[in-house]
Amino acid sequence: MDIFIPDVYQKSIYTINYKKLKKNGIKCLLFDLDNTIAPYKVTEPDVKVKELFARLEEDFKVIIISNSPKNRIRPFKEKLNVDCAYSSRKPFKTKYKKILEIYNFKIDEVACIGDQILTDILGANRMGFTSILVNRVAKYETIFTRFNRFFEGFILKNLAKKNILVSGEYYD
Repeated sequence: MDIFIPDVYQKSIYTINYKKLKKNGIKCLLFDLDNTIAPYKVTEPDVKVKELFARLEEDFKVIIISNSPKNRIRPFKEKLNVDCAYSSRKPFKTKYKKILEIYNFKIDEVACIGDQILTDILGANRMGFTSILVNRVAKYETIFTRFNRFFEGFILKNLAKKNILVSGEYYD
């Protein structure tokens, strides 16, 4: 069950303590796109996301890693001026390993930020990265994500029962 427990749990990408991450040696931030940065139906980043990413790029290499296809990610890549890994097949390790190789980061220099236990957190924990869970930004999700959420519900219920990960009780 430990493989599903995030290192950090925050309300959103805006409440994460990025200064603490930097202090702890994090140099690269891997952001999930859908329902982490923006709702699934939103086709480009808003001003608030642009401002956050501009600030983060001063201290970190920022990369969007998503299971979505290239055309879904392209507007975010262009408007946020960040690198992207599309069709990533999270939680599998392939794209994560490629990112480590391309950018020459060590495992303990990477943090992954996302809204799903079964893709974002599981993938990050399998790699040994710092895993950061945030609440989803919208209710609408694809059928595949709803399928994952069904199983995620059992995991979250079990973790809450053990007082390990309780919805709304944030930590870093």
